[in-house]
Amino acid sequence: MKYMTGNELREAYLNFFAEKKGHLRLPSFSLIPEDDPTLLLIGAGMAPLKPFFTGKMKPPRTRITTCQRSVRTGDIENVGRTARHQTYFEMLGNFSFGDYFKKEAIPWAWEFLTEVVELPKDKLWVSVYPKDDEAVEIWLAQPGFNKDHIVKLEDNFWEIGPGPCGPDSEIYIDLGEERGCGKDTCGVGCDCDRFLEIWNLVFTQFDKQEDGEYKPLAHKNIDTGCGLERLASVVQNKRTNFETDLLYPIIEYASKISGVTYGENAEKDVSMKVIADHARSMAIMIMDGILPSNEGRGYVLRRILRRAIRHGRMLGIKDKFLEGAVDAVVEIYKDASDFKALTERQDYIKKVIALEEERFAATLAQGIEMLSAETDKVKSANKKELSGEVAFKLYDTYGFPWELTEEILHENGLTLDKAGFDKAMNEQRERARSARAENERVAVPDLSSIDVKSLKTDENATEATVVAIWKDGALVESLSDGEEAGIILSATPFYAEGGGQVGDAGMFLSELGKVKVDNAKKLPDGTVYHIAYVEEGMLKVGEKVKIELDREKKLSSARNHTATHLLQAALKRVVGEQVNQAGSLVTSERLRFDFTNFEPVTKEQLEEVENLVNREILKGTDLDISFMSLDEAKKAGAMALFGEKYGETVRVVKVPGFSMELCGGSHVKNVGQVGLFHIVSETGVAAGVRRIEAITGAAALEFVKKESAILEDTASILKTRKEDLKSSVEKLVAAQKAMEKELGEVHSMQGKEDANKLLAAAKVVGDVKLVCGKANASDMDELRKIADMTCDKLENAVVVLAAAMGGKVNLVVKADKGAVAKGIHAGSIIKAAAKVVGGGGGGRPDMAQAGGKNPENIPQALEKAEDVVKEMLK
Repeated sequence: MKYMTGNELREAYLNFFAEKKGHLRLPSFSLIPEDDPTLLLIGAGMAPLKPFFTGKMKPPRTRITTCQRSVRTGDIENVGRTARHQTYFEMLGNFSFGDYFKKEAIPWAWEFLTEVVELPKDKLWVSVYPKDDEAVEIWLAQPGFNKDHIVKLEDNFWEIGPGPCGPDSEIYIDLGEERGCGKDTCGVGCDCDRFLEIWNLVFTQFDKQEDGEYKPLAHKNIDTGCGLERLASVVQNKRTNFETDLLYPIIEYASKISGVTYGENAEKDVSMKVIADHARSMAIMIMDGILPSNEGRGYVLRRILRRAIRHGRMLGIKDKFLEGAVDAVVEIYKDASDFKALTERQDYIKKVIALEEERFAATLAQGIEMLSAETDKVKSANKKELSGEVAFKLYDTYGFPWELTEEILHENGLTLDKAGFDKAMNEQRERARSARAENERVAVPDLSSIDVKSLKTDENATEATVVAIWKDGALVESLSDGEEAGIILSATPFYAEGGGQVGDAGMFLSELGKVKVDNAKKLPDGTVYHIAYVEEGMLKVGEKVKIELDREKKLSSARNHTATHLLQAALKRVVGEQVNQAGSLVTSERLRFDFTNFEPVTKEQLEEVENLVNREILKGTDLDISFMSLDEAKKAGAMALFGEKYGETVRVVKVPGFSMELCGGSHVKNVGQVGLFHIVSETGVAAGVRRIEAITGAAALEFVKKESAILEDTASILKTRKEDLKSSVEKLVAAQKAMEKELGEVHSMQGKEDANKLLAAAKVVGDVKLVCGKANASDMDELRKIADMTCDKLENAVVVLAAAMGGKVNLVVKADKGAVAKGIHAGSIIKAAAKVVGGGGGGRPDMAQAGGKNPENIPQALEKAEDVVKEMLK
């Protein structure tokens, strides 16, 4: 067996299929799925190639090979506890789209494993579908293959509902009896670690019908997947994927920074393996443009990141440590061609992770504070279980792992309502599924029957023929009023959504129907389709329609798009060259621009940016829009969006002397058409990402008018001139502060008087002094202050105060340390007294508060409190 590093193994596979077997070698696709709303993250080698398998797009070649970056978190709890579970992994694959089939795929897999990687032939096993005699025959013909090493398994058939499917064949290696479970039944398919699956060959040869019939496919496909980390563990003779050179350097870093030796404690080993896996995942996810957030793939990243931090704490690491783990990840991949961006973005990735670590430290503290308060409530109510809803709030709002919640509860003699937590979690997942279903209501069906070559985009088109209509993911011949659908025309003037700009809107008018178009989008092959709603009548395939494009809306979007280019150029000049686009949204109403910067843009900088953009607009410069090669554009200095895929020829939008970007969006002809530019807000949206929202044209003019009207009205109310408004407001604020100070002094004096009166009426009950009475307080804070002042002047004191405010009751109980030591519990006292005034509340042994709605019952409530105190001191 030939020793190979993980990087060497990747290159060997790709070169084998590209150079020896005529495959087109493609770089790994991004982890962010392109034009696939059903996927959150790429989780398999074939996922980005799905349009080629379904026929929606024609592949660039009929033979393709890739090593695809992939992330799966469905069984994240197993990471570190088994030899193979990972959140991030690489999947080697070779694919055929109607080209070669079994008689090539099987021998090539055997050749690569036995001749290139030099795995021992006598250790290799395969499984096949019981009815796949063709695959059995081909395997038996391979040189040196042991005819007894074929196992027939019913599971060897790949299908997901109706559609393309077929048998598959899995390749295993026998790692030796010492790695097995010791059972007589141990063999291929056993759950133990002896027979390790390293490659799966899927033979897509059938089309499953709705009625369950399997019809042969006219064009058969090959889809294979070989796990890089698994194969690396074999050739490097490692017991687990974590000990290969693709992960172990990160474990070594975790061991060094924690002072914990790997291999001495099983649970601590788990934490180090989790850190290694999660550090690699987060670094590569951020490399691919994903940022931490509370939803979608950003939430997957945040969950992975916070889980790694928690395992760091379990190893005794108190400070930030994940930045160093990123360095270890970069070192592993520095020579791999698909990971150049990892080195280029190393500092950026570390900054994102460092900010998230800092935020989670604060979140943990907040969560612990909330859990402490909730624990006191449970104890005060003489209960033993924390509700699942509270635990879910800790998890959902503060990112608090439920395992940590449960651990702290156990320390306090309490348990967690795990069923309630799971219910709340499932409800959230259901809401997420519903939202996803909403997004897929006009999901694009298989359009391979449509002749897209005849379709065109023509900005002057006013009439066209309806070529295709679909709804609920299926092609239909017609639509009726009230139905929403996707529509393709023979020609369209609509700009399709892309590059952050929303698509155009308008109307289609047919002989019998009126259709409102809300947006236009593009299929992967560039075909424009329209998201439309039938307002009146009906629409049929083949009908001619009159096209009414909303020209004003289109121009407003163009204004905002051109302004976005001006904004980015101005930010780079004023804030710094570190500013790079991290996302954008351009609509007819406004523009939103997200950019990388690790601190807020100052008020002065924003003003300078706004002025710079408006000065450029006033120059009235014509835009220069041209097409050139990607290399020419980059040499000319055109800005490109990181992670965006560009063709060989690109469109360059230039504001001469100010801005130059690669862009396919719609723009004004002259910057003067943008009109007025105004920044509405600047905020933070994620770690290291800021957001500016701005308006242009008519929206900006309307904003200025409204602001001016507000100033006029405010000046009129204050009976002053607009130019004197600032000084008038300053005087008003100063007078308000003086009045509040004077009022506070009055309240303080009144509180002291109340405290003295209450002290005079203090009673001795057992070994404590009890103050029980009404006080004059405008709110709960004031009532607490009076209680504090009263309690501070006594020893072994219990203070019970009530105040009536606006038809409601506020109650406070305060007990000093001496009283608590003698058995007083403020929470229990308040609970009994609050019931009398029709309310509820609770608190700690030394402090509690409550509200009520029956002020007429205050005397009885105070009596009840005194009775409870006496009972506690018996």
